[in-house]
Amino acid sequence: MEEEIACSGFFAANTEGTISCLDKFEQGNVLQWFFGNVLEAFYNMFYAIAHPSLWLDWLSWNNTTEDKLSLLNFVYYGGSLEFLFVFFVIAAILSAIGFWKNGFMWGMVRVLEGIANGIGRTFAWAGLIMVMIQIMIIFLQRVFAVSEITLGFGLGFAFDVSWWSESLKFYNALIVALCATYTFVQGGHVRVDLVYSNVSYRTKKTIDMFGSIVFMLPVALVTWMYGWYFMWRHLIVPNISASDELDKVIRKAPAVRWNVETIGFSPNGFNAYFLFKMLLLCYVALVIMQAFAFFFRSYLERKEGIAAEGKHLDRDDLGDPQAELVADIH
Repeated sequence: MEEEIACSGFFAANTEGTISCLDKFEQGNVLQWFFGNVLEAFYNMFYAIAHPSLWLDWLSWNNTTEDKLSLLNFVYYGGSLEFLFVFFVIAAILSAIGFWKNGFMWGMVRVLEGIANGIGRTFAWAGLIMVMIQIMIIFLQRVFAVSEITLGFGLGFAFDVSWWSESLKFYNALIVALCATYTFVQGGHVRVDLVYSNVSYRTKKTIDMFGSIVFMLPVALVTWMYGWYFMWRHLIVPNISASDELDKVIRKAPAVRWNVETIGFSPNGFNAYFLFKMLLLCYVALVIMQAFAFFFRSYLERKEGIAAEGKHLDRDDLGDPQAELVADIH
């Protein structure tokens, strides 16, 4: 049946009732599907750059049809196969340049690890905020027996004690989501070692390269594709599913409206749980960047030898030899 479908135009069909010749090509075997999507990724990337209003017009929201269509385009393509292949093409080009010019690859490692360190060091202060809020809650409840806490010097920033208590979950989520890759760069994650310590230096780096590409990156990408739609289901209605085709998504445009999740676990509790869905995507984005940084670093350290281990690695100085030893063991 597919062989009988006529094609018109290479990237897009020019006549009604036909498909693009590229789509027809992709209906072949697995290799045709893969290379067809790679080729289409270049077209999609430059088309999106040249027509930003098609997917960014919703930022100046006026509740118009154009706003709704651009929002749905943004939602659909943000977790789509098309976006995945655009990401793959960009990553492949940067990697190819890095394999050719190792100095460029070291630059990417320093930038990616710098992002992880910068974000992690900033949001690690959320732990101090958690402690201060908890002390404030206990002190005011036990000493003054108040049920509401007001901040802002008369500006009306007042919430029930239960809101402040539940908000501690958000600060904890900030630390978990935004400091995970920082901890990875610092070597702070606990490792279960069965064979790693007993193999050669080059084998260790090969294992690191394999793990980052085969385990770390694919899991993060799948989490992104489902977490993206999971977030938007708590921001707009009607709901958009990962399995929806573009035509089905566009048909929902007239009914689109904002429906931001503000329901807490208690009547006066924390009411911004949609932020947790956004944090999930921030976490996944950082993991994806760190997967590439770890792969690049492992490749370069394997190629340049043991003398390159830890090159350009920005780790915190704990100022305590015993603590430094514990960190090295982990």
